[in-house]
This record gives sequence, structure tokens and C-alpha cells, in this order.
Amino acid sequence: MLIIPKENPDIGNLNSYYLDIPKLIEHYQGELGSGAIYLKGPGEEGAIFFDKEEILDGVLQDKDGEFVGKTAVKRLIDATGDSNFVIDIYGIDPEKIYFWANVRGAKKIYKNLSTEFTDLEGLIKKMSTEKLTGYIDISINNGEEGGLIFYHNGEIIGGSYSRGKGELNGSKESQKRLIEKTKQLGGVFHVSEISLTKKKETNEPVKIREKTASNVLRALEELLGIFERMVTSDKKIKTDFHTLLKKILIEKADKYAFLDPFAGEFKYSHRKITFSGDASDEDLVNALIESVEDLAGELGILPMLADKLAPWSQKYAKTLEGFGINY
Repeated sequence: MLIIPKENPDIGNLNSYYLDIPKLIEHYQGELGSGAIYLKGPGEEGAIFFDKEEILDGVLQDKDGEFVGKTAVKRLIDATGDSNFVIDIYGIDPEKIYFWANVRGAKKIYKNLSTEFTDLEGLIKKMSTEKLTGYIDISINNGEEGGLIFYHNGEIIGGSYSRGKGELNGSKESQKRLIEKTKQLGGVFHVSEISLTKKKETNEPVKIREKTASNVLRALEELLGIFERMVTSDKKIKTDFHTLLKKILIEKADKYAFLDPFAGEFKYSHRKITFSGDASDEDLVNALIESVEDLAGELGILPMLADKLAPWSQKYAKTLEGFGINY
């Protein structure tokens, strides 16, 4: 079972058949800022967490098991092309999204505790005494209602109830309401523990690695710039350039892992490239040229691209020849 906000979604019951998932994520990054996209299909379900700048995490549960991170995100995007998913979209407070994105690492320590034998009020106190870092998942009246109570080292830091946008609302009134509802309607409780690993934080911007030759980056920036102008000016192409680029990079990520947009190693924005990966210059050049050529082929503009790139290939002939490329 995936842990997502229990309140009603901001947008519900969308059908993936009509949607481009990367473009949908980009739209709601701008519309909501931060949140989660929940996808449920035949025998599988998943969630993608995002803030206004990037994909934070993903989780997928299907017949093959559970997948997390960029693997889950890629499999979910690929699966929506083959199967119909029902999609719900939750807006989540930016201050709370990182908590939600890391909940999936929790492990259940108590399962299927029912109100027939367990009092929720007593369970809440017990978890405080046991210094739980994790949460109690509460299902009320056979799943018709529900809630979550989150703990850090035994202290209640909030919960998700019937109201709010993924709020971690730890008020006594909300807990009391859950306790009373379980007494009236019956409920089932699961307790999960989260092992927290502290990530090293830094305010330093990502730097382009020094070993990447400046002329290589300039060549690749100009290549993408030429291609971007071609796509943007072609009125027959309805999808925006950055969505198309992200799509081809995801496709190429199996061969060139550093291109995966969700890994964050390669970024192209405002005609500038930022690359923080360990791939060689040769691999980077080959990966981007291959991506551009394949995308141009899909769009039916490959012959035109070759003409547009003639001055570029002459300008950087020595650089390209150094990588065994005769363009």
C-alpha cells in the first residue's frame, strides 16, 4: 500500500490514455508548486513526488515487486503508454513535500491491529513511549475514511486527516476526532517505522565539472540551441521543445544513464548546459548527438537538421574529429 495524502485530490479521476505524463508533471509544478501524482492501474499503483523545480522521488508497486526513485518514475511513465491508469493529483505544502517523499522507506512493525482488540488512544501513547520514528496508518469503517499520525523519536509531529493539503496537522482536536471515529465506526491500524538517514545539505550551486572542456560544452549548447530554434519555429510541432527533449533523454537513459532527467546530472535551460556527472566528454557528445538525431527523425525534420548544422559542424570539426565523429 502506498502512503499518500488521505484528503480528496485537487484533480481526480484523470485517464492516462489522454495524457503525456512528463508534460503533466511540468504543468502541475507550475500550477501547484509541489505535490504528488498518484497512478493506479490493473494490478499496479505508483506515485511521483515533485516540487516546483524537480522530481523528488517515485515509487511503483506491481507484479514484479516494488521500485523506487528514478527507476520507478521511468517505469511508471513507460507503463502509461501501454496501460490505462486512473490518476489523482495532490497539492502538498512545499514545507511538507520532502517528508512525504521519504515516507516510502518505512517498514511495518505492527500490522492489522483492529479496534476489536486495540484502542487507538492507547496505541498513540504506546508509540510515544516506544520512541517511534514513523507513523500510524488508520483505516476507518472499512477504508471509507482514514488518517495518518506521524512521529519523530516518539514525538507526534503531525498527521494527514480528512482536511488540508497534505498538512502535518498534529492538533489534539484532530487526534481526538480520529479516536472517536474509530470507536464509533471501527478501524484497523498499521504501525510503520522510518529509518532516517541524514543527507548532506549544501547551498552551493551545482558546478559544471572542470574536466569537461569548455569548447565541448559550447559546441553542445550551440547544437541544442540550433535544434531548439528549429522545433520552436515549426508550427506543425505542437509539443514544446523541453518536453520533447526530456522524453528523448528518458528513452536514452538506458544507454546513457547520465542523461536521465530525474538523476539531475545533465540539465539544459536557457540555452545553457549544466553537467555534474562523471561521463567522459566523448560519451556526452555522442549521447547528445544521438538524442538530437533520433528526435529529429521522429519529428520528420532530420534532413533539414543536417542542413542547419552544416556551419556548426565546420566550426567544431576538430572537436568532433577528436571523438571520431564526422558530421
